[in-house]
Parts: sequence; structure tokens; C-alpha cells
Amino acid sequence: MYRTHTCGELRIDNVGQEVILSGWIQGVRNLGGMTFITLRDRYGITQLVFDENTSDELKEKTAQLGREFVVKVGGKVIERSSKNPKMPTGDIEITVNNLEILNKSEIPPFTIEDETDGGDELRMKYRYLDLRRNPVRANLELRHRMGQEIRKYLDGEKFMEIETPYLIKSTPEGARDFIVPSRMNPGEFYALPQSPQTFKQLLMVSGFDRYFQIVKCFRDEDLRADRQPEFTQIDCEMSFVEQEDILTIFEGLAKYLFKEVKGLDFTEQFPRISYEEAMNSYGSDKPDIRFGMKFSEITKLAQGKGFKVFDSVEYIAGINAQACATYTRKQLDALTDFVKRPQVGANGLVYVKYNEDGSFKSSVDKFFGAEDLQEWANFMNAKPGDLLLILAGGKDKTQSALNDLRLEMGDRLGLRDKDTFAPCWVVDFPLLEWNEDEERFFAKHHPFTSPKKEDLDLFETDPGKMRANAYDFVINGVEIGGGSIRIFDADLQKKMFAALGISKDEAEEKFGFLLDAFKFGAPPHGGIAFGFDRWCSVFGGSESIRDFIAFPKNNSGRDVMIDSPSEVDAKQLEELALNLKKPDLK
Repeated sequence: MYRTHTCGELRIDNVGQEVILSGWIQGVRNLGGMTFITLRDRYGITQLVFDENTSDELKEKTAQLGREFVVKVGGKVIERSSKNPKMPTGDIEITVNNLEILNKSEIPPFTIEDETDGGDELRMKYRYLDLRRNPVRANLELRHRMGQEIRKYLDGEKFMEIETPYLIKSTPEGARDFIVPSRMNPGEFYALPQSPQTFKQLLMVSGFDRYFQIVKCFRDEDLRADRQPEFTQIDCEMSFVEQEDILTIFEGLAKYLFKEVKGLDFTEQFPRISYEEAMNSYGSDKPDIRFGMKFSEITKLAQGKGFKVFDSVEYIAGINAQACATYTRKQLDALTDFVKRPQVGANGLVYVKYNEDGSFKSSVDKFFGAEDLQEWANFMNAKPGDLLLILAGGKDKTQSALNDLRLEMGDRLGLRDKDTFAPCWVVDFPLLEWNEDEERFFAKHHPFTSPKKEDLDLFETDPGKMRANAYDFVINGVEIGGGSIRIFDADLQKKMFAALGISKDEAEEKFGFLLDAFKFGAPPHGGIAFGFDRWCSVFGGSESIRDFIAFPKNNSGRDVMIDSPSEVDAKQLEELALNLKKPDLK
């Protein structure tokens, strides 16, 4: 028997029991007459003590011990004279009468403790060691718990978990596909799925009216904190439903997870924000509504006063940073530098201080008098002591920059507490978006997204104004999931393909199997897919999904632990009928 108990299990009620523990040595403290060792496993830490009564043979073994040695110990549970309230096992310790070294360890490349001295790349190279650390283990425990609760909820709602293929047909209209050469079909390739979209729709045609899957998806795209080349979706589809049915079921899932995993009880309906409102008020289709600071457009109020910067632009808007009129010139200059960063993209920043005495101080005093600034302040619901921050330019670009500024101010003012959660739905997305370079429409979501019934006439007159039966679920400014009601009518699908410039032949080549299936009685259906990794990271209070993936890739898409991707030998290439072209490194 390697253990009778785990290292996180023993309590004061166990005093007097003879126990066996196994685990890794966390630390060794030799105090001369006494030696204290902390023993760690997945469940916690227990202190071991070797005192003056310890045999010479046991002391010899103790002297050999080092960090991360794997040991088995037997001994008696006693009450600690100096208790540690920070440890769940801090009321007891084990007086050891038997010690077996199961495996020795080299000195690890970083300290395996909550606060480690290992950098990201080093810890990813030795990820199997990083996974021993409490915070990383806790992240994976959270992920496991969420996965179990998701399955429990969806099973209770009569959803069936069905697996779909990983080797599928390439349809590169979104992110780049990862492609897989076929040895048995030389010169032909599979693709790894960006999502199981077409398969879940086929399952609806098959009569499985409630499907879900917690599934790996793959996209060959540039990476950042919330992206990985392989990621996990909670993929769901339902038949005989309208948008309201989808929102009700999956708002129920979110509330269930908040309660079961985070202990938070949301009783009111989540806010529903139209795409248009989200862009006009927050400059983002994934608004962080934990705090206010909504946009106020002052284009009409600010133009015509001789200030060329304002008079020559399409859009002028700002935010009201409450109680910030005391900002110094240095702080305002820092904000100006922030909005001028390439990733933000504004040309400059106009500020208006609404001082406590009711006077104004602004960077545009030369062009706008106190009456003008008072009018702005009234329109932006400002009070004495507030600070107005204003950007100007093209509408889309300025809204995006103002969103970045709003979030920056939210961070500076402590308004984005990771332990506060503000979920919402964003609805009524545009059906199509215009691409200037290619001079044609693309689907905002995908070609099978259904338009609003009341907008169908716009197919012929103004397709860019059509709204979709599409919806996104957002928590704290992070898009957790999105979906839509699908097109299941052949005539409507033809109109959609025509609006996208997809010919009949192209549609048949890319989606022929799905269109054929629709000929055999497709039900009304719709669904949603949630980013499981993202949901875990939001619940765990992290900005990076890597923290919640057991073996993630780095920002270059590499697994530095196993050194992948890597070259394959010539024989494998020959079997696959592939010749490699050396990349031009210039």
C-alpha cells in the first residue's frame, strides 16, 4: 500500500492514527536536532517531523532527501505545537517511523511553488513540472469541474453528446485550415475542423434535436493570449427552436455554472444589447459592462467652431471619467501617448477638466469657451470634478480607439475587478459585412446564418442593412460564445449565396453534401458554440487561456516541451507524395 490518506486529507480528528503517505518533497528544513519536511501531492501538503527519537537509519535516509524526491512515509498523526492556519493540514504533523525513497530527482529548473522563479518559456519547456504547482493545478481542477457541470446541465435538458470527425474537407473561408495529407489518396488532403458547424447541422437533419459536444477545434491563425492553434468548444445545436429558445436554454447554462462553480446566484435576465447599441455606447461588440463610461457623440455640438481637427472629421465622441478632474498634466500626457500607440490608432486626445469650482480647463480653450464646454458637460452627464476625454476621426476607427481608452480608464480606476462578473447578450448583428479590398459582401458569421424575417426585402435593395438572427454571449468584455438561427429553406439559402457572390458551382463544391441533406426535410434549427478555454479563464480570473490548458503552445504556435512542430524524414514525405519547398527566409 502506497498510501492510506492523501497529503491534503488529515485533520485534528486523525490524531493518534498510524498512516501512510506518498508524494513529492516540497521542502526540507534541518534544525539540527529536528528535521521538518513538507510532503506534497495533488491534494495538498502535510508536514513530516523527524525528531530526537528518530532512528539513525532513518536519519541517514533523511539526509539524502532533496526537492521533488518521490517518497513513501509511514508514521503517527500528532497535534502540532505551532499550528499553521494557512494550511488545511496545519493543525497536525506526522512523526515518521518509516521512509522509503521511491525515486530521486534532479534539482528542478525552477522552484515548484505558488510564486515561482521560472519564466513563461522555461515553465512551458518543463510543463510537466509546472503542472505540480498549486495555481496551475487549481486551474485544471476548475476546468474539470466546469466540464462535469456542463455535461450535467445539458444532459438534464435532454441534449445528447455526439462526437464528430476530426479529418474533414477543407473549406477555407474563415481562418486558415490546418491540412493533413492523405497517404491512401496521394495529392489529396483532409482539414482539421475549425468547428463542427456542418456536422451539427447534419445531425439536426438526422433527427437528433438536441446535440452537444465538448470538442477540439483547430485554426491556423496568429496567436495572442486568448488564442491557441487548438482550442476547445462547447458546441451545441437544437431543432424546432427560435432565437428566444436558444437564449433561454443557454442563459440557464451560464446561470447554472455561475452558481455551481462560482457560488454566484444570478436571478435577473442578463442584459440584451443590440450590436448597434454596443458599438455606439462601447465601441465593441463584446462590451465590458462592469462599469459605465458609455460613449457620448458630440459631433454636432463640437463642429463649426473653427477647430479644424474637429471640423474635418466624421465622428467626435468622448467618455466621462468621473472624479478625475484632478488628473495632472503628466497623467493626461500618458493618456495621450496611450491613444497614439499604433495598436490604438488615435491621432490625439482632447481633454476637458470640469473643476470642483464649476470652471473648465481644456486642451482646446482657444476654440471653445465656457458655454461650449458646459454644453458638452451637460450632454455627457458630467458634474464638477469629472474629466471628459474626447477622440475624433473616422467613426469605426475612433470608436475602436475610444473603446481601448475606456478600458484603460477602467483599469486605472479599479473598475474591472476580476471577481465581479457582468454577463450580457449582444444581439441583432449585421448579416453581412462589406470588404473594400474585394468589393463584395462576406457573412458576418457564416453563410448559413438566418436573416431577420422583417429584413428579407433588403436582399434586393440594401443587403448591407440586413440584421441576422445571431447572438454572442459576453462576460466582462470577453466573447465567451456565439451562434445563430440557421437557414434551412433552399430558396433563402440561394439568396444568401447570391449576396455573398458564391456561384452555384462554388456552393456545390464547398457545401454540396449539406445542401443535398437539406433536400430531405431539414427542420428549423439553430445553435451556439462557447469557447470552453475562455470561459475557464474568465472564471479563473486570468487573461490567458494557456493557464487553463494542460499542454499549451507558445505565441509562435510551438510546443517547446516536445519541440513541435518538427521536420519529418524523407521516407514519410515520399509515402505522402510530397516535395518540400524551402521557405525564402529573406
